[in-house]
Amino acid sequence: MKWYKKTLTIRTRGIGMLPITEQVTEYLRKWQVNEGMCHLYIQHTSASLTINESFDHTAQVDMEAFMEQIAPQEQPWMSHTMEGKDDSSSHLRTMLTNVSLSIPIENGELCLGTWQGIYLLEHRNSPHNRQILVRCLSIEEGDINE
Repeated sequence: MKWYKKTLTIRTRGIGMLPITEQVTEYLRKWQVNEGMCHLYIQHTSASLTINESFDHTAQVDMEAFMEQIAPQEQPWMSHTMEGKDDSSSHLRTMLTNVSLSIPIENGELCLGTWQGIYLLEHRNSPHNRQILVRCLSIEEGDINE
């Protein structure tokens, strides 16, 4: 077995979803991981990760609108606003989504479904540099039990 690691830095544009499947896949190719597991972890409390529809852009539009409906900004009951009007809502959105993902790797590819893609969800209004830890465990041919 081999363990690979890298920190992926993504510059966001502000609130919204960014596809990152290709950036993660680039590491798998570089490391030549054929079989194993890919772990992703975002080191932030106001951004998150998800796997969702990646074929039709309108699905992304709907997901972003849903987040605005479920955790809108500037609610009168929100007291955590030290960093701005998006402070409390960004943490609530992170709580509803994921800060880590684990994806199997087979035949050199992430085992994503036909329409699935990996997204970074930025929950802040302004752009940020977000760090995602990419960790891959590569299993050698002799290590595989089926």
